Parts: sequence; C-alpha cells; structure tokens
Amino acid sequence: MPNSYQSWGRFPTVSQRDYPIRWRNNPLPLPKSPETILPFGLGRSYGDVCLNDGGVILTTRSLNRFIHFDSDSGVLRCEAGVSLAEILELCVPHGWFLPTTPGTKFVTVGGAIANDVHGKNHHCAGTFGRHLLQFELLRSDGERLLCSPTSNEQYYSATIGGLGLTGLITWAEIQLKRIYHRAMQTESIKFSDLEAFFELSQQSDQYYDYTVAWIDCNSLGSALGRGIFFRGNHVTEEEVPAQWRLPLANRLPPILRTMPVDLPGFALNRFSVSAFNWLYYKKQRQKTVTKLVDYDPFFYPLDGIFHWNRLYGKRGFLQYQLVVPFEDHRLIKDILQTIANSKLSSFLAVLKTFGELESPGLLSFPRKGVTLALDFQIKGATTYELLECLDDMVRDAKGAVYPCKDARLSARNFQAYYPQWTAFSEYIDPQFSSRFWRRVTG
Repeated sequence: MPNSYQSWGRFPTVSQRDYPIRWRNNPLPLPKSPETILPFGLGRSYGDVCLNDGGVILTTRSLNRFIHFDSDSGVLRCEAGVSLAEILELCVPHGWFLPTTPGTKFVTVGGAIANDVHGKNHHCAGTFGRHLLQFELLRSDGERLLCSPTSNEQYYSATIGGLGLTGLITWAEIQLKRIYHRAMQTESIKFSDLEAFFELSQQSDQYYDYTVAWIDCNSLGSALGRGIFFRGNHVTEEEVPAQWRLPLANRLPPILRTMPVDLPGFALNRFSVSAFNWLYYKKQRQKTVTKLVDYDPFFYPLDGIFHWNRLYGKRGFLQYQLVVPFEDHRLIKDILQTIANSKLSSFLAVLKTFGELESPGLLSFPRKGVTLALDFQIKGATTYELLECLDDMVRDAKGAVYPCKDARLSARNFQAYYPQWTAFSEYIDPQFSSRFWRRVTG
C-alpha cells in the first residue's frame, strides 16, 4: 500500500511504497518492473533526492547497529542506518568526534555518504567522504562490493555523493577525529558588509577549524551582506575550566523545544523576516563575544527545536545552496542584491568559504569557492522565478547548486553544473532511481 512522503522541506509530496531493511546480510527486496527502489534514511534532505514517487523506498533506520569501535584509533564501523547523533553519543565520551558534520545530527551514515555532506570545517577537513575508509555496497543483482580507495575504486567514488543511486550501503567504516572534551572555544564577531566577511574568513581559516557566518539578506546599500561571523575550535586539555571537569555521563542534556503547529503562511513575510534579521544582528552589542560552549548548540542550533520546518507553514520551503568561485566577490554581492530586489526574504542565510581539499566523490557538490545557503518559503511563481534567475547566475559563473537541497532545478542547469553526470550514470544500479534523478536527466 503506497504511503505519502515528504522531504524535510515539505515539498513535494509523493506517493510511494516503503519496505524496511532490517538485516544487512539479507538480499534486496526487488519489486516487479517497472517499479524502482531507493534507500531512505531519516528524510532530512530538503528536496527530492530521497523520494521515489510511484516506486519503493528501502527504509534503513533498522540498520542501526554498531559493528566495531576502536577507542584507541578512532576507527568506527557501523551499519548505514546509524545516525550521526548516535555516533556522537557513543564516541564523544571516549574522546572522539565526527570528522565533519552538517548542520543537523539527525542524518544517517548512509545519507551522509550519499550526499557527501560537509560542515564548518571544510577548509581544513573537506567532505565526509574524505574520512570514509571503506563500505559495503549491495547491488540489485545480489553482488556485494567492498569499496575503498584501493578496492572497487570506481564504485567508491560514484557512491560518495551518488545520491543513493549506485546500490544500498549496508555498513561503513569511518575515521573519527580526536578531541579532549565536548566543550568548544568560540567567538562571534559582527561585521558590517561583505568585504569584512571575506577578510574575517581569510584570517580565521588559518587559526580556527570551524568557521561560518549568518548574514542579513534584507540589508541594502553599504550594509549589504552584514552579519555575524562564528568561529571555534575544540578545547585543549589545558583550556577546560574546573566547572566543566564533570564526568561526561553526568552532564545535563540540552534543553529541547518543539514547534507544535504549522505557522500560517502569512506569518513569514518580508517585514517579519526583516524585523527578525535586524533584531538578530543588533542583539549582540559588542563587536566580539568569546564563549566556552557545549558542542551541541555550536554545531546543531536548529536540532534543539523539533519540527522546526513547521515555521514555514504547510506549503513548505525551498532551501537553495550554491557555490561559486572565489575570484569575483562582486558575484555574491549581485546575488544578494538580486534577492533583496525580489522582495522575497530568506529567513536563514548562511555564508562560508570552501577550501581546496577535493572530495573523492564523482558527483560531489563542494569545491573551492564561496557557498551561500538560503531558505525561501514557497510563495508561488515568484519564488521559482527568483531561484531560476539565481540558477543562471551560478551557471554563468561556473558554480553549482547542491542536489541534496534541491526540489526544482532544471535538467539544463543540473547538467551544466555537473557535466560528469554522464560518467556517473554508468555506475547507477539499474533497479535504483529517484524523483530527483528522473527530473534532472529526463
């Protein structure tokens, strides 16, 4: 019986059958042709890469077992349905952390690989795929491939950032990062315009592992691109103050809140978002604030609000993340000016630079440049017209848009952003497909 599914952006809504995968040693359940299959983890992709309308999704959350953890070397092997939150719960008390993490910990390992996620430390650690030692890939013909940088290298490369299309990842082995405590030494710095952001970013990337900025998309003129720059490092043993030297098991969990209902569609508008951005920028009175904080609110501020996607109402929202080359700062200014001129407001806008470390993934999104992530409430044709305009600007700059967060990109632009898509197609499992792939390749 088909069920109704949405991604985290709540658009689109599709009808698809689901089949739970409970044991990694079992063969894949194959539906009758022409139905296709697609792995599905926690559904935190914003667009339709995790949706397979008219087909079958293989729900992997029951593949949630840890297989082996070496607390001396930090090598972890687990099934693909284990979440990043579960890894942190296991490993942080032993002095290990994720090598890189996106802005939510409610992502499965399989999803992190399929979308080759990145985080605030891309400039010094690259993507999730760079820390992937090996994994097992189960194909629809029953073949099990052990993939690593030296074994089945082509499938290793195609599967990292491969959007779940090359087969089912049953387990994976990753190299964790050594830490001394769960605390983070952080700074937040107000900056007045876009040029100040680039100066801060260049300086901070030399001394801080984690950097990112919130920007006010509604500011104009000389304040265009103003915002707050966040940077931080894991504390060293010497930096942990006495009041933090409690047994980790005795520390209180973070306070969680819930967004209980959908906001009405009119609640987020140009004026309310402008007011929020103004208040957020003004609430930090000092130019620089230094704090010692727990890792959880530093990396996952939105995870503290269950169902925060309800803020955008029942129609949902579109997240848009682009990357363009460093060379011309003017392009980011033009993009921000285009958004401001459209009178459509992005409730959340995040700006960061990507470093030179290349991903091993054939179809991965991150590359050296500047990345901007935006959230737009769906308000009909004007929303799509703005994003299509941004698509063209990104294409002309030889940049790219992140497939993991897309729900409306044209085939023409996707193929321009990712000319390697034809080479990638050779490694797609013939039984696997998704709404996204059918949309962008025809």
